[in-house]
Amino acid sequence: MSFLTRFTSGFTGRKVGTDRFGNVYYESRAKQAVYGRTRRWALFAKGNDPTVVPPEWHAWLHHITAEPLPETKRYAWQQEHLPNLTGTAHSYRPTGHDYVGGTRRTTTGDYEAWTPGS
Repeated sequence: MSFLTRFTSGFTGRKVGTDRFGNVYYESRAKQAVYGRTRRWALFAKGNDPTVVPPEWHAWLHHITAEPLPETKRYAWQQEHLPNLTGTAHSYRPTGHDYVGGTRRTTTGDYEAWTPGS
């Protein structure tokens, strides 16, 4: 976020909370005339990547819930939230990808390449 956004967030909004990743969430003090509801936004702890918002806060940001969902209730089957890794060195690369070696397994023989005009 820019310096101006961080500076004005304290004046135009009220701090609602902070998540376990260090992101800070704000809500405007006054309702918007067009929508009749408050504006909600987040100041990210690291960079400007909205994929680091956990699901509990995502629901609140998009006015799905009136209050942020509790982050303390975790089940054994729930995985920890991960940011989007697309475009990074940690992104998923299947076998045959150029960065993994570029070789793929051979086809089964029922594949016939299309050639124009045949």
